[in-house]
Amino acid sequence: MKLNDIADNPGSRKQRMRVGRGIGSGKGKTSGRGGKGQTARSGVRIKGFEGGQMPMHRRLPKRGFNNIFRLDFAEVNLDRLQAAIDAGKLDAGSAINAEALVKARVLRRAKDGVRLLGRGELKAKLTIEVHGASKSAIEAVEKAGGSIKILAPKIPAPKADAEQQAS
Repeated sequence: MKLNDIADNPGSRKQRMRVGRGIGSGKGKTSGRGGKGQTARSGVRIKGFEGGQMPMHRRLPKRGFNNIFRLDFAEVNLDRLQAAIDAGKLDAGSAINAEALVKARVLRRAKDGVRLLGRGELKAKLTIEVHGASKSAIEAVEKAGGSIKILAPKIPAPKADAEQQAS
């Protein structure tokens, strides 16, 4: 292969259609936009307009709400903890908390706190400080000889969308 043999795939480069340049171009007069009216103009059309019929988004009932005080926990399973200990990223002797998990890259960020879940097996004896834990996770940690301290939940500031709804 030579440099002068290199070419684009056929159809990958296409010139834009010049509209409104006379009847002979095939895209003259209305420029492919049809007749008059809203759809022939530039700008936004009515989205979701169904010809005067009650639109689908108004026919369906409203349901549920967004709790602005909901806490978003970073979840970590027992198997991830055990893998981090086996890899030497976490020290089983010291207390394992949100900062230690982020530093060891088990979690990317702590969010509103850490919640421990019970998937996998735990062999190491650990002292864990988290904001929440499932029953199976607590049982597994205590079975391995460790202990869990459940921290008080952080009091969250209302989410940004709540401020917009209020005003």
